[in-house]
Amino acid sequence: MSSTEQALIAGLQAHDSGAFETLLRVHGPRLLRLGRRFLQSEEDARDALQDAMVAVHRSIGAFQSSAALSTWLHRIMVNASLMRLRARRRHPEEDLEELLPRFKADGHQLEPSVPWSESADAVLEREELRAAVRAAIEKLPDAFRIVLVLRDIEEMSTAETAEILGTTKNVVKIRLHRARQALRTLLDPAMRSGK
Repeated sequence: MSSTEQALIAGLQAHDSGAFETLLRVHGPRLLRLGRRFLQSEEDARDALQDAMVAVHRSIGAFQSSAALSTWLHRIMVNASLMRLRARRRHPEEDLEELLPRFKADGHQLEPSVPWSESADAVLEREELRAAVRAAIEKLPDAFRIVLVLRDIEEMSTAETAEILGTTKNVVKIRLHRARQALRTLLDPAMRSGK
């Protein structure tokens, strides 16, 4: 941990308003971006960031200097975003089990995956597919959506994601695999039709 970060933490623990301003200036943009990815609404993301900053103010005294400040802040922001999601529950979640491939006794898929009509790179250039991807991610159950966002969109490592979520790396890997399979099922109709 750098001396600058140690000084920031000391200021936060002393409830120095300048330290909180610095925290928000340095870490706020990334935390807000993370909130936007979960909440899909600028207002909700800003409210979640405000909730997270209140939580930081309340719990900074218990912060363990052995942990990375950024990881701790991400965990708080994820929790604040989840609380907002649960409170508003705008979009129904899909049953993940219904979206996963089914297999025969010999290990082959019952319904084999069909190649998509165009490359994923070409299709992702289209705005309607970007909207479909966002909508499909929103339909995933929280535990799977969060792992997908942190790993594939925020590009965090498996270890960082596990630490933020307070779980094991193996759980993160399993949830990510299942989330990707479910996302493929949700996107299959759009990708097959080329629309």
